[in-house]
Amino acid sequence: MHSVNVFCHEFVVAVSFIACILGLLLLWDGKQQKHDLEETEQILFRMSFTYWLVYCVAFGLDKILLPSWEPIVMSLKITTALSYFLTFSCILSLPLHRFAVHQVEE
Repeated sequence: MHSVNVFCHEFVVAVSFIACILGLLLLWDGKQQKHDLEETEQILFRMSFTYWLVYCVAFGLDKILLPSWEPIVMSLKITTALSYFLTFSCILSLPLHRFAVHQVEE
């Protein structure tokens, strides 16, 4: 049962890696935004996708590398944790930013 959960998590990370690349491609816009609100939201979305992409790459490399390379494996685990928390903070900042801008407009 435990090995099924591990494979399921690895599959979800692999699918989210592809989804992050597609999300970044959708957010890639050559023209400038007119409003600061739209520009800030787009930057927060890009940061969320980018940080999650870093998490997926670090997680994948952590599973591929040999455990005998202890310094590299430890730095990958730290990178995985930091990118996970940075993704969470960017996702949390999106509604908080919108709420702050709404408060200023009133």
